[in-house]
Amino acid sequence: MRVSSLLRFRSTPLQRSTVKQQQYVPQHKPAVQDDIKRLEDFLISKPNILVLTGAGISTESGIPDYRSEGVGLYARTNHKPIQHLEFVKSTSVRKRYWARNFVGWPNFSSTQPNATHHALARFEREMRVQAVVTQNVDRLHTKAGSRNIVELHGSGYVVKCLSCEYRIDRHEFQTILATLNPAFKDAPDMIRPDGDVEIPLDYIENFHIPECRECGGNLKPEIVFFGDCVPRPRLDKIAEMVYNSDGLLVLGSSLLVFSGYRMVLQMKDLKLPVAIVNIGDTRADHLADIKISAKCGDVIPKLFDFRKMNAS
Repeated sequence: MRVSSLLRFRSTPLQRSTVKQQQYVPQHKPAVQDDIKRLEDFLISKPNILVLTGAGISTESGIPDYRSEGVGLYARTNHKPIQHLEFVKSTSVRKRYWARNFVGWPNFSSTQPNATHHALARFEREMRVQAVVTQNVDRLHTKAGSRNIVELHGSGYVVKCLSCEYRIDRHEFQTILATLNPAFKDAPDMIRPDGDVEIPLDYIENFHIPECRECGGNLKPEIVFFGDCVPRPRLDKIAEMVYNSDGLLVLGSSLLVFSGYRMVLQMKDLKLPVAIVNIGDTRADHLADIKISAKCGDVIPKLFDFRKMNAS
Protein backbone atom coordinates (compact mmCIF):
# COMPACT_ATOMS: atom_id res chain seq x y z
CA MET A 1 0.00 0.00 0.00
CA ARG A 2 1.36 3.42 -0.96
CA VAL A 3 2.04 6.08 1.71
CA SER A 4 -0.71 8.29 0.28
CA SER A 5 -3.20 5.47 0.85
CA LEU A 6 -2.00 4.96 4.42
CA LEU A 7 -2.53 8.64 5.18
CA ARG A 8 -6.19 8.36 4.27
CA PHE A 9 -6.66 5.81 7.06
CA ARG A 10 -4.77 7.77 9.72
CA SER A 11 -7.15 9.71 11.94
CA THR A 12 -6.27 13.25 12.96
CA PRO A 13 -6.58 14.53 16.56
CA LEU A 14 -9.68 16.48 15.47
CA GLN A 15 -11.26 13.35 14.02
CA ARG A 16 -10.49 11.35 17.18
CA SER A 17 -11.96 14.16 19.30
CA THR A 18 -15.11 14.20 17.19
CA VAL A 19 -15.53 10.43 17.56
CA LYS A 20 -15.14 10.75 21.34
CA GLN A 21 -17.68 13.57 21.50
CA GLN A 22 -20.28 11.61 19.54
CA GLN A 23 -19.87 8.20 21.21
CA TYR A 24 -22.53 9.00 23.82
CA VAL A 25 -25.10 10.37 21.35
CA PRO A 26 -27.86 7.78 20.75
CA GLN A 27 -28.95 6.76 17.29
CA HIS A 28 -31.11 9.40 15.65
CA LYS A 29 -32.53 10.56 12.36
CA PRO A 30 -31.27 13.70 10.62
CA ALA A 31 -33.08 16.94 11.37
CA VAL A 32 -35.68 17.99 8.81
CA GLN A 33 -35.32 21.51 7.41
CA ASP A 34 -39.06 22.11 7.77
CA ASP A 35 -38.80 21.35 11.50
CA ILE A 36 -35.96 23.84 11.90
CA LYS A 37 -38.02 26.50 10.13
CA ARG A 38 -41.07 25.66 12.25
CA LEU A 39 -39.06 26.07 15.47
CA GLU A 40 -37.57 29.34 14.26
CA ASP A 41 -41.07 30.68 13.51
CA PHE A 42 -42.13 29.56 16.99
CA LEU A 43 -39.26 31.45 18.66
CA ILE A 44 -39.08 34.61 16.57
CA SER A 45 -42.01 36.31 18.30
CA LYS A 46 -41.02 35.18 21.83
CA PRO A 47 -38.02 37.19 23.08
CA ASN A 48 -38.66 36.08 26.67
CA ILE A 49 -38.50 32.36 25.96
CA LEU A 50 -37.13 30.28 28.82
CA VAL A 51 -34.78 27.42 27.89
CA LEU A 52 -34.50 24.18 29.85
CA THR A 53 -31.53 21.99 28.99
CA GLY A 54 -30.78 18.41 29.96
CA ALA A 55 -28.01 15.86 29.61
CA GLY A 56 -28.85 15.35 25.94
CA ILE A 57 -27.06 18.53 24.94
CA SER A 58 -23.87 17.58 26.78
CA THR A 59 -23.59 14.12 25.21
CA GLU A 60 -22.39 15.96 22.11
CA SER A 61 -19.46 17.23 24.19
CA GLY A 62 -18.55 13.70 25.28
CA ILE A 63 -20.37 13.55 28.64
CA PRO A 64 -22.64 10.48 28.87
CA ASP A 65 -26.18 10.69 30.18
CA TYR A 66 -27.96 8.04 32.22
CA ARG A 67 -30.88 6.92 30.09
CA SER A 68 -30.01 7.05 26.37
CA GLU A 69 -30.65 3.70 24.70
CA GLY A 70 -27.44 1.78 24.03
CA VAL A 71 -25.01 4.55 25.04
CA GLY A 72 -26.23 5.90 28.41
CA LEU A 73 -24.60 4.88 31.69
CA TYR A 74 -27.51 2.60 32.56
CA ALA A 75 -27.05 0.73 29.27
CA ARG A 76 -23.24 0.52 29.23
CA THR A 77 -22.39 -0.13 32.87
CA ASN A 78 -23.86 -1.22 36.19
CA HIS A 79 -23.32 2.36 37.40
CA LYS A 80 -26.18 3.78 39.43
CA PRO A 81 -26.40 7.43 40.50
CA ILE A 82 -25.40 8.29 44.05
CA GLN A 83 -28.25 8.60 46.53
CA HIS A 84 -28.24 11.57 48.90
CA LEU A 85 -28.95 9.63 52.10
CA GLU A 86 -26.31 7.01 51.29
CA PHE A 87 -23.71 9.75 50.82
CA VAL A 88 -24.67 11.49 54.07
CA LYS A 89 -24.77 8.36 56.22
CA SER A 90 -21.95 6.17 54.88
CA THR A 91 -18.22 6.83 55.08
CA SER A 92 -17.54 4.06 52.56
CA VAL A 93 -20.00 5.58 50.08
CA ARG A 94 -18.32 8.98 50.43
CA LYS A 95 -14.89 7.41 49.89
CA ARG A 96 -16.08 5.56 46.79
CA TYR A 97 -17.74 8.69 45.40
CA TRP A 98 -14.78 11.02 45.98
CA ALA A 99 -12.23 8.47 44.72
CA ARG A 100 -14.11 8.09 41.43
CA ASN A 101 -14.73 11.83 41.24
CA PHE A 102 -11.05 12.55 41.85
CA VAL A 103 -9.96 10.26 39.01
CA GLY A 104 -12.60 11.54 36.61
CA TRP A 105 -12.27 15.26 37.39
CA PRO A 106 -9.45 16.18 34.94
CA ASN A 107 -11.41 14.73 32.03
CA PHE A 108 -14.78 16.10 33.17
CA SER A 109 -13.50 19.60 33.92
CA SER A 110 -11.66 19.88 30.59
CA THR A 111 -14.81 19.14 28.56
CA GLN A 112 -15.70 21.95 26.19
CA PRO A 113 -19.10 23.33 25.13
CA ASN A 114 -20.48 22.30 21.76
CA ALA A 115 -22.39 24.14 19.05
CA THR A 116 -25.68 24.06 20.97
CA HIS A 117 -24.15 25.71 24.05
CA HIS A 118 -22.57 28.39 21.87
CA ALA A 119 -25.82 28.98 19.98
CA LEU A 120 -27.75 29.54 23.23
CA ALA A 121 -25.11 32.03 24.38
CA ARG A 122 -25.55 33.81 21.04
CA PHE A 123 -29.33 33.85 21.45
CA GLU A 124 -28.88 35.51 24.85
CA ARG A 125 -26.61 38.20 23.37
CA GLU A 126 -29.17 38.77 20.61
CA MET A 127 -31.94 38.99 23.26
CA ARG A 128 -33.81 36.04 21.80
CA VAL A 129 -34.04 34.12 25.10
CA GLN A 130 -34.68 35.21 28.68
CA ALA A 131 -32.46 32.68 30.43
CA VAL A 132 -31.27 29.09 30.57
CA VAL A 133 -32.29 26.68 33.31
CA THR A 134 -30.05 23.64 33.12
CA GLN A 135 -30.35 20.23 34.72
CA ASN A 136 -26.64 19.70 34.02
CA VAL A 137 -23.83 20.22 36.52
CA ASP A 138 -21.03 20.58 33.95
CA ARG A 139 -20.84 24.40 33.64
CA LEU A 140 -20.72 24.14 29.83
CA HIS A 141 -23.24 26.97 29.42
CA THR A 142 -20.94 29.23 31.45
CA LYS A 143 -17.92 28.17 29.40
CA ALA A 144 -19.87 29.00 26.22
CA GLY A 145 -20.59 32.53 27.44
CA SER A 146 -24.19 32.38 28.69
CA ARG A 147 -24.72 34.70 31.64
CA ASN A 148 -28.29 34.30 32.85
CA ILE A 149 -28.19 30.69 34.01
CA VAL A 150 -29.92 28.78 36.79
CA GLU A 151 -28.23 25.47 37.62
CA LEU A 152 -31.30 23.52 38.69
CA HIS A 153 -29.35 20.61 40.16
CA GLY A 154 -26.31 22.60 41.28
CA SER A 155 -22.75 22.42 39.98
CA GLY A 156 -19.89 19.96 40.12
CA TYR A 157 -17.49 22.91 40.25
CA VAL A 158 -18.20 23.78 43.90
CA VAL A 159 -17.73 21.68 47.04
CA LYS A 160 -19.73 22.50 50.16
CA CYS A 161 -19.88 21.45 53.79
CA LEU A 162 -22.95 19.52 54.91
CA SER A 163 -22.87 21.17 58.34
CA CYS A 164 -21.99 24.82 57.73
CA GLU A 165 -21.77 27.41 54.93
CA TYR A 166 -18.18 26.60 53.93
CA ARG A 167 -17.55 26.42 50.15
CA ILE A 168 -14.42 25.63 48.13
CA ASP A 169 -13.71 25.65 44.40
CA ARG A 170 -13.56 22.13 42.96
CA HIS A 171 -10.18 22.77 41.27
CA GLU A 172 -8.67 23.80 44.63
CA PHE A 173 -10.26 20.76 46.25
CA GLN A 174 -8.62 18.55 43.60
CA THR A 175 -5.20 19.84 44.67
CA ILE A 176 -5.97 18.98 48.30
CA LEU A 177 -7.16 15.48 47.35
CA ALA A 178 -4.00 14.92 45.28
CA THR A 179 -1.83 15.91 48.27
CA LEU A 180 -3.71 13.56 50.60
CA ASN A 181 -3.70 10.65 48.15
CA PRO A 182 -0.26 10.34 46.52
CA ALA A 183 -0.95 6.68 45.68
CA PHE A 184 -3.43 7.92 43.09
CA LYS A 185 -0.67 9.42 40.93
CA ASP A 186 -1.36 6.58 38.46
CA ALA A 187 -5.08 7.44 38.49
CA PRO A 188 -5.34 8.22 34.74
CA ASP A 189 -4.54 4.56 34.02
CA MET A 190 -7.72 3.62 35.85
CA ILE A 191 -9.98 5.36 33.32
CA ARG A 192 -11.56 2.80 31.02
CA PRO A 193 -11.83 3.37 27.25
CA ASP A 194 -15.56 4.06 27.59
CA GLY A 195 -14.83 6.93 29.98
CA ASP A 196 -15.97 5.18 33.15
CA VAL A 197 -13.62 4.83 36.11
CA GLU A 198 -12.46 1.53 37.51
CA ILE A 199 -10.73 1.73 40.90
CA PRO A 200 -9.41 -1.23 42.94
CA LEU A 201 -11.15 -1.68 46.28
CA ASP A 202 -7.96 -1.23 48.31
CA TYR A 203 -7.44 2.18 46.72
CA ILE A 204 -10.95 3.24 47.71
CA GLU A 205 -10.60 1.97 51.27
CA ASN A 206 -7.40 3.99 51.71
CA PHE A 207 -8.68 7.15 50.02
CA HIS A 208 -8.45 10.21 52.27
CA ILE A 209 -11.10 12.94 52.24
CA PRO A 210 -10.43 16.23 54.03
CA GLU A 211 -12.83 17.56 56.61
CA CYS A 212 -14.41 20.99 56.46
CA ARG A 213 -11.84 23.65 57.39
CA GLU A 214 -14.43 25.57 59.39
CA CYS A 215 -16.29 22.93 61.40
CA GLY A 216 -14.83 19.49 60.64
CA GLY A 217 -17.97 18.36 58.81
CA ASN A 218 -18.29 16.18 55.71
CA LEU A 219 -17.81 17.71 52.27
CA LYS A 220 -20.05 17.14 49.28
CA PRO A 221 -20.24 18.55 45.74
CA GLU A 222 -22.86 21.27 45.43
CA ILE A 223 -25.03 18.89 43.40
CA VAL A 224 -28.58 17.82 44.12
CA PHE A 225 -28.16 14.05 44.37
CA PHE A 226 -31.04 11.66 43.75
CA GLY A 227 -33.32 11.67 46.78
CA ASP A 228 -32.40 15.23 47.74
CA CYS A 229 -34.52 18.34 47.14
CA VAL A 230 -33.82 21.37 44.98
CA PRO A 231 -33.44 24.36 47.34
CA ARG A 232 -36.68 26.32 47.72
CA PRO A 233 -35.15 29.72 46.76
CA ARG A 234 -33.99 28.20 43.47
CA LEU A 235 -37.44 26.79 42.75
CA ASP A 236 -39.01 30.15 43.56
CA LYS A 237 -36.63 31.93 41.20
CA ILE A 238 -37.48 29.51 38.38
CA ALA A 239 -41.21 29.91 39.04
CA GLU A 240 -40.80 33.68 38.70
CA MET A 241 -38.89 33.22 35.44
CA VAL A 242 -41.66 30.96 34.14
CA TYR A 243 -44.27 33.60 35.04
CA ASN A 244 -42.32 36.31 33.20
CA SER A 245 -41.64 34.20 30.12
CA ASP A 246 -43.60 33.76 26.92
CA GLY A 247 -42.91 30.05 26.52
CA LEU A 248 -40.49 27.19 27.15
CA LEU A 249 -37.91 25.52 24.91
CA VAL A 250 -36.77 22.12 26.21
CA LEU A 251 -33.49 20.80 24.80
CA GLY A 252 -32.01 17.36 25.35
CA SER A 253 -34.13 16.24 28.28
CA SER A 254 -36.48 13.28 28.64
CA LEU A 255 -38.14 15.22 31.49
CA LEU A 256 -38.38 12.06 33.59
CA VAL A 257 -36.99 13.95 36.57
CA PHE A 258 -39.86 15.94 38.07
CA SER A 259 -37.85 19.11 38.70
CA GLY A 260 -37.70 19.63 34.94
CA TYR A 261 -41.17 18.30 34.15
CA ARG A 262 -42.59 20.72 36.74
CA MET A 263 -41.57 23.62 34.50
CA VAL A 264 -43.64 22.23 31.62
CA LEU A 265 -46.64 21.88 33.93
CA GLN A 266 -46.18 25.45 35.17
CA MET A 267 -46.08 26.72 31.58
CA LYS A 268 -49.26 24.86 30.71
CA ASP A 269 -51.01 26.20 33.82
CA LEU A 270 -50.24 29.67 32.46
CA LYS A 271 -51.40 28.60 28.98
CA LEU A 272 -47.93 29.25 27.58
CA PRO A 273 -46.49 27.24 24.66
CA VAL A 274 -43.82 24.56 24.94
CA ALA A 275 -41.39 23.31 22.28
CA ILE A 276 -39.18 20.24 22.74
CA VAL A 277 -36.09 19.08 20.83
CA ASN A 278 -34.88 15.69 21.99
CA ILE A 279 -33.79 12.36 20.57
CA GLY A 280 -36.61 9.99 21.49
CA ASP A 281 -39.74 10.36 23.57
CA THR A 282 -40.13 12.62 26.58
CA ARG A 283 -42.51 12.68 29.52
CA ALA A 284 -44.16 15.84 28.14
CA ASP A 285 -44.63 15.00 24.46
CA HIS A 286 -48.40 15.09 24.93
CA LEU A 287 -48.15 18.66 26.26
CA ALA A 288 -45.78 20.04 23.63
CA ASP A 289 -46.92 22.50 20.98
CA ILE A 290 -43.88 21.48 18.92
CA LYS A 291 -41.85 18.28 19.30
CA ILE A 292 -38.78 17.64 17.14
CA SER A 293 -37.09 14.26 17.48
CA ALA A 294 -33.53 15.14 16.51
CA LYS A 295 -30.09 15.84 17.90
CA CYS A 296 -29.95 19.36 19.34
CA GLY A 297 -26.70 20.07 17.51
CA ASP A 298 -28.47 19.45 14.19
CA VAL A 299 -31.18 22.00 14.99
CA ILE A 300 -30.31 24.78 17.44
CA PRO A 301 -27.10 26.16 15.85
CA LYS A 302 -28.99 26.55 12.56
CA LEU A 303 -31.59 28.89 14.07
CA PHE A 304 -31.25 32.60 13.26
CA ASP A 305 -27.91 32.00 11.53
CA PHE A 306 -27.88 35.11 9.37
CA ARG A 307 -24.39 34.37 8.09
CA LYS A 308 -25.78 31.39 6.21
CA MET A 309 -28.84 33.35 5.17
CA ASN A 310 -26.67 36.10 3.70
CA ALA A 311 -24.41 33.56 1.99
CA SER A 312 -27.37 31.98 0.28
